[in-house]
Order: sequence, then structure tokens, then C-alpha cells
Amino acid sequence: MADGTRARRGQPESGVQAVTASHPRRLSRELDGRPAAPVRIVHLGCGSFFRSHQGWYTEHAPDAAEWGIAAFAGRSGATTGALAAQGGVYTLVERAAEGDRREVVSSVVAVSTGLDDWRHWFALPDLAVVTVTVTEAGYRRNLDGGLDRTDAEVEADIAALREAGTLAPVTSAPGKLALGLMVARDHHASGIAVVTCDNLPGNGVMLARILRELALAVDPGLAAWLESDVSFVTTVVDRITPRTTSQDVLDLRVLGVEDEAAVVAEPYVEWVLCGEFPRGRPAWEDVGARFVADIVPWEQRKLRLLNGAHSLMAYAAPLRGHETVAEAIADPEVRRWVDQWWDDAERHLPLSHAEMSEYRSALVERFSNPRIRHLLAQIAADGSHKIPIRVLPSLHADLTEGRVPEGTVRILAAWVCHLRGHGAPVVDVARADLMALASGELDAAVGRVLSSLVLHDQHVHDLVVRLARELAESAPGARLG
Repeated sequence: MADGTRARRGQPESGVQAVTASHPRRLSRELDGRPAAPVRIVHLGCGSFFRSHQGWYTEHAPDAAEWGIAAFAGRSGATTGALAAQGGVYTLVERAAEGDRREVVSSVVAVSTGLDDWRHWFALPDLAVVTVTVTEAGYRRNLDGGLDRTDAEVEADIAALREAGTLAPVTSAPGKLALGLMVARDHHASGIAVVTCDNLPGNGVMLARILRELALAVDPGLAAWLESDVSFVTTVVDRITPRTTSQDVLDLRVLGVEDEAAVVAEPYVEWVLCGEFPRGRPAWEDVGARFVADIVPWEQRKLRLLNGAHSLMAYAAPLRGHETVAEAIADPEVRRWVDQWWDDAERHLPLSHAEMSEYRSALVERFSNPRIRHLLAQIAADGSHKIPIRVLPSLHADLTEGRVPEGTVRILAAWVCHLRGHGAPVVDVARADLMALASGELDAAVGRVLSSLVLHDQHVHDLVVRLARELAESAPGARLG
């Protein structure tokens, strides 16, 4: 499971490869053989994507021995427990169409779900970077993009921070970040860079706004300190990382390693960053990360072409009996829908046609990888946060030009079908409200769903109804009303 990373760090080959299949051993830092790097990065969110992306980049940086990551999980779970028991080390399986490549990643050096550990990490004198992956819904935004003050957990966190300060028992992601930064301020740790790694446009600016609004409600002095002493970095991240299955764990066991925290990902990986790191950072650029002055072109390309196509397939392809992205893109009709959406979206992207064509070809190759079992049901979650970001900007641009784009509107029609119980189960923070809006007679249901998106165009409404009925014909036995 070794690769060139150990040689770059000057570390000896670990004992992992010497373990036989007949005597599998639990992966651990001791078994791996590399010492833990000092904690200089704190991460909020301990899911698979963080481990396949930020964990991987830090692992492969030439100065990785100086940059350990302490990872905080929102809740206890089997994977979190296994990762903690293993001292943070885990297996990353790069799954290409022609076969697997395995390596042990050791950049995560501490794992916890306890707020006392969270406070301890932010008090460390060498802390320089805070990274975040909490999904779109985790930022607790309102429709205007600011902090949702109607969220009960957010309000409870504000009250707790006012009363108890750095001892507050916070529960939301904004509350935890505010708590940690309060600790850092008390320890005079100015210059920390907060790096958001979720699929949201302007994610660094967005998080800065949310935390400043929360800080203003708690302590105006904290808000002023955030403004002057904390850097917020905007990023574009990309690596398809499906859920690890029991078979993936069994495959490693057969090879001699017990690893309940293993991660599977495609070979492709991308990271584009825009912002300052006053206290330093790993040399991620040596691993291919790109640091740019204007992130908007890269952001829009990824959110609309990759993520938008994912949403289209997640809601439309299950109506044709597909469960994974690879199955969906292999269906000529679904591929036609994806190409039509890409044609619509490309009209409003600030990059050359040649670059767009190259990116689209690469996406088809990635989507077609039959050995990456990227479940459409996984992608379908939290559409109420994804649709406005991935689809609506392109739609509004076309409507402004007097165009009603069928490829774009089909995504809305497929989402309506999804909310009406067809395809993947609805998993959304607004599930009950959305399913109520989408129930009943189709024409009225479409009107209610579009109104929730602040869409009041009759041509769009009529096209959504027509396309929803056409999609229903792809699902034998489905009745949309």
C-alpha cells in the first residue's frame, strides 16, 4: 500500500505490506510506522471527501511532516471510532477503470467528537489553517445567504456563547467555528486562514458573512477581530468519492489489513484556492493545487458542468432504473440530457469553448468509470440547497435573454418527480415542506415548487409540467398526477 510519499518524507517502508491475508492486522499508526506530524491544521467534518481530498493533498505535500491535521467529527459513529482507534491513519483506494491503487494516508493525526479537544486544538500556538467540509446544509444559511436566525440550534448556540463564552456547549457548525475562533483570539492567534471546501459559490465569502453575523449577535468585539485578524479562503474542490462499502473493507481484509475507515475515490483530484494564508500552509501547489486571483471561472465551471450534471442524473436517471452515475451516463437518453444541459450551461461560462470541450470530455470519462459506484441516491440529498446554486443562475441568465432552455428546465422537472416520491428517497433538511409542496395535482404542485425557488415564469412552469410527464413515461407504473 505504499507509494512515493514515504520516500519523499524520508520514512522507512511501513510494516503494512508484510502482513499476510491469513493474519489481517488492524491498521494503526504503529503498524504504519510513521510518526504523527504536529497539529497545525484543524478540520471540521470528518467524512470521506475530506479524507480523499484535503487529507490526500496534505499527505503528498513535500513538507507534510510539518503539517498534521486534527479532525473533528460532528457526531460519533463507527467510521469516526475506527479512525480514532487507528491514530488517524487510513487506506485510500484510488479506483481507476483498469484497477485499484492503494496507499496509507497519515496526515490526520488526531480525531475527536469532544468539544474539549476542539478547544485544545484552537489554543495550540502553531495553529495556522482551519478547513471545513460540512455539506451545503451545514452552514445554516437563510434564503438570502446569511445566517439562519430561525434555526433553533443556531439560536441556542448564540445564547450559549453569550452566557458561557469559550465553555459554551455548541452544536451547529457555525457555532463550533465561532467557539474555536474565540479560543484562538484568547490565545492571540491572529492570522488563521479558514478554508471552506464545500460546493458553494463564493464559499469563503459566504462563511465569513455567516460567522460575522453570528459574532455580532454574541460579541461585536469578536466580529471586529474576525474582520481584521482572520483570513477566509474561497476554494473549488473536486474528487468523486463514493461511500465505502462493506465489500471495500472486505477486499482490504483479504489483502491483510483491517481498516474500517478506508476511503475509495477516483484518481482525478482538483483544488483551486483564492485567498491568503498569513501563518503559512502546506506546499499543496507541489501536488497540483492551483492558487488563483479570480476563482469565479473555475467555480462556475465545476458547479454547473459537474455538479449540475450530477443533480440531473440523480433525479432523472432513477426513473429509468439506474442506481449509479456510471449506469446513468451509459444510457444514451440520459447522456443526451446531460449534453443538452451542458450546452445550456456553457453559454454563460467565462471560459473558452476549447477548454469547456476538454472539461466535458474528461467528465464523461470520469462519470463512465464502471468501478466507481457513485450512488445517485447519495447525490440526490439536499436538493433544496443544491438546485439554487447549480441550476438557477444559468436558468436566470437564459430567461434574461428571452430563452427557456429545455436542458436546464429538465433538471427542475426531474426534481419535482423526485419530491413526489419517484426515484431516490427524499433526504433533505426541508423534506416535509418540499414533499407537501410537490403533492397533489401536478400542475398546481409545479407552481408551488417553483414559487419556493422564486420562479414565477409561466413558460418555465409549462415546460416543467411537460417534461415531468415525459420523465414519468421513463418509469413504468409511475403516476405523477
